Amino acid sequence: MTDSKNIHVALAGNPNSGKTSLFNVLVGSNQKVGNFTGVTVEKYEGFKNYREHSIRFTDLPGTYSLSAYSPEERIARNFILTEKPDLVIHVVDGTNLERNLYLTTQIMDLDIPFVIALNMYDEVEEKQIHMDINYLERLLGAHVVPTSATRKTGITDLLDHIIETHTGEIKFRRHKLQYSQNINDLISGLEDILSRARDLNTDLPYRWLSIKLLENDKEAYKLLKDHPVWISLNQFLTQHLEPFKHLTRNDPETQLTEERYAFIRGALQETVRYPGKRKRDLTDNLDAILINRFTGLPIFALIMYMIFTATFRLGEYPMIWIETFFSWISTVLSNFLPDTLFRSVLVDGIIAGVGGVLVFLPNILILFLGISLLEGTGYMARAAFVVDKIMQRVGLHGKSFIPMLTGFGCSVPAFMATRTLKNEADRITTLLIIPFMSCGAKLPVYTLLIGAFFTTQQAGKVLFGLYVFGILIALASAALFKKTLFRGESEPFVMELPPYRWPSLQSLLLQMWHKARLYIRKAGTVILAASILIWIAGNFPKDENVTQKMDALKTQIREQDLSPYETSRALEKIKAEEEALQFEQSYAAQLGKALEPAIKPLGFDWRIGVALVSGIAAKEVVVSTMGTIYSIGNNMYEESVSLRQRLRNDPAYSPAMGLALMVFVLLYVPCIAATVIFHREAGAFKWTLLYFFYTIGVAWIMAFIVYRFMNFLL
Repeated sequence: MTDSKNIHVALAGNPNSGKTSLFNVLVGSNQKVGNFTGVTVEKYEGFKNYREHSIRFTDLPGTYSLSAYSPEERIARNFILTEKPDLVIHVVDGTNLERNLYLTTQIMDLDIPFVIALNMYDEVEEKQIHMDINYLERLLGAHVVPTSATRKTGITDLLDHIIETHTGEIKFRRHKLQYSQNINDLISGLEDILSRARDLNTDLPYRWLSIKLLENDKEAYKLLKDHPVWISLNQFLTQHLEPFKHLTRNDPETQLTEERYAFIRGALQETVRYPGKRKRDLTDNLDAILINRFTGLPIFALIMYMIFTATFRLGEYPMIWIETFFSWISTVLSNFLPDTLFRSVLVDGIIAGVGGVLVFLPNILILFLGISLLEGTGYMARAAFVVDKIMQRVGLHGKSFIPMLTGFGCSVPAFMATRTLKNEADRITTLLIIPFMSCGAKLPVYTLLIGAFFTTQQAGKVLFGLYVFGILIALASAALFKKTLFRGESEPFVMELPPYRWPSLQSLLLQMWHKARLYIRKAGTVILAASILIWIAGNFPKDENVTQKMDALKTQIREQDLSPYETSRALEKIKAEEEALQFEQSYAAQLGKALEPAIKPLGFDWRIGVALVSGIAAKEVVVSTMGTIYSIGNNMYEESVSLRQRLRNDPAYSPAMGLALMVFVLLYVPCIAATVIFHREAGAFKWTLLYFFYTIGVAWIMAFIVYRFMNFLL
């Protein structure tokens, strides 16, 4: 028994098991987001005070096993082994036990305290599935608590189990999974060697390490290979593996997997009774239409089109409100503060830059709400299934579409998700085409330019077209790479299709809140810093000749017999003209004009060149840069004019230029953070060079074609 009032609980489970929904119900909004140690994968932690105990929950990445084949598996496994939480809650889908309990058998091998949350139990009852939970508990060596995250049932019972398991009020006989005699002999022999080893600097369970060695686990081999005990381990494996294979006609890794599933099937046969004849349910009826070979793809396209249209239609009014709010702040500060560099950096730099990005927060929230809804209902897995045949035609398969879909949110986790692809050629090809997916950071640029050059009725169509265009370029590039650099067969693809479920409103709102917080945090750090740097680059160096000339004009105005209002207006116009002339000589203008010959054929001027260069830091910075550039040289009477209106009124720009710019932003190299992760995942400098120059080259060519074609039509 322990007297500690602080309990650390880790939630583990398969994707689509309702694990994150259960986590959200347990902790509500009392959660924070960080990264797991040493990786950029997000870590969600939450806190709950219950029965005078403080419970810290960690939501581990969804994973089907605790092997070391994917980053999610490694993170979940390493967290349990190294962080040593007081208790693991294993969340299983009660309607899909055979698949979910495979992870249970691996947790049993760890010999750690765990409780099974039998989630979606409301669906179990609706399907008239009868379970002998008491007997199932005895077989698995852990308490089983029926729960439903969507209906918020069983939550109190689960919290009670956490407290009482921790304090020792609940005692349950944990047992190891027993394998066949041949496997047990190998495990016992390796375990005996490890237990007799001196100076083996690890507190990992020897039985678990032995099993991992039999499974050819790379991390287990890496841990032991440089230690003197490896000599004895290697001798044992060399001596016993061949006789084992000859006797069982199997390798130990395959045998372990088969025996785990045999245990699961036996346990379920003893404890679960299904209705005699399964009726067609909602999932069957929907799948007959949604993954139909004829209707699946058009319906997927229609759903995505509706989401993109809603992104603009529903986001238009809150966007205008936020836009008006920042324009009002700019006007008030311009009237209140004296005409100094501080006012300029605050109004023209920070507010114009950061405010110009925050304006598009409603659109981003609506888009992510739509995508989260598709993921939560189980439809996104169908999307990968639907496009599998198309992917096969370009030499890939539906499994590569999962990282591509992830790229709609952010390229960083999308690059990391390619680790699940075991075929090296498929993995590098997928890495190279992910940059063509429209990540969330590109949406503010689209929203700004679509709002400036297209009507509200056209907005959804243009945005949908951009996303489709990015996918088409990605598929064409994949076909090119597979026919030239990476010839060969792709690995077969099997996708689990979870049953359709309606996600809880709380879970959807929490996901929206996390996205909003990350977006606002970026606006307060990267974009703020970029806005200040762009302001500095746009205001320096100063040309003394211009200053002297404008000072002389100001003196002339003051000496004229004008009313105070007329004098103020005239001085503001001179000041705006001075800022515009100074900006022409600035570092930013010099950089832009150096780039202008290369981008002039695309309809871009030097101001766009500055924005595109700054966009390599983060795509939102394209918007903040344009906001800062357009604020420099505008007088106080024009502060209320939005950036969209200023772009629309600029005679140098047109809808053809706006569409070409959106295409360029869609296709050219992602942000610096994504580039660093790409290099780490690709593992060779040659691929990073190809990624950098190929994306820029494709962006230039496609933007050129779009600009010329649009001009021809218009």
